[in-house]
Amino acid sequence: MSKFSFEDIGAVTATFAAGEDVTGGMVVKITQNDTVGPCAAGDKFCGVAMEPRKGGAAVQVKGFVTVSCTGSLTPGWAVLEADGSGGVQSASDGEGVAALVVRADTGSAVLCL
Repeated sequence: MSKFSFEDIGAVTATFAAGEDVTGGMVVKITQNDTVGPCAAGDKFCGVAMEPRKGGAAVQVKGFVTVSCTGSLTPGWAVLEADGSGGVQSASDGEGVAALVVRADTGSAVLCL
């Protein structure tokens, strides 16, 4: 456990309609006007969904956030994509979402979007 916390620093959230399969903590993408849904592996994500309620979800689109990850990430600037399981992974083709990785652990990472 780190003695440093980045939780919610600079957090910017926006409320969207959310598909039934959106769960809190997963990276999401825009699926249609005003609506987010889960990402498939390789998708660019727009943010991280908070716990959905009544068909809507707040989505953090900027700031520090903890996400699950597949594979190993290295602290520093990275190009990321969705891993298809609600988390992120290094972009296989070098095209994705630029984010600052400030902590990389097994199975999770702290990013600044």
